[in-house]
Amino acid sequence: MNTAVKIHEVRIKNIAVTKETITAYLTDGRTISVPLAWSWRLSEATPRQRANWEIIGDGHGVHWPDIDEDISAEGMLYGLPAPRPKTPLNLRIKSEKKKATPKRTA
Repeated sequence: MNTAVKIHEVRIKNIAVTKETITAYLTDGRTISVPLAWSWRLSEATPRQRANWEIIGDGHGVHWPDIDEDISAEGMLYGLPAPRPKTPLNLRIKSEKKKATPKRTA
């Protein structure tokens, strides 16, 4: 028995970002919503920066130019949150030294 399955490409036609979610409205009528925390850049962005987005790759993703963030429709669909880069060790040490150094008073 042969079964024909038509695979639809996942493409975004519109996007909405709230204080809690990123919601993508797809061209086939589906809606994907993920927690805003999945994108640390969007989580830390201002509402104005979150509102400035553009569809890229013929709907395969979204780009936020103000914060240099890209999210793909497939990444949202398959649950792939954006990894936060690790702080280099030398920057953490400098930061910790600043916190540990007492201020001198005259």
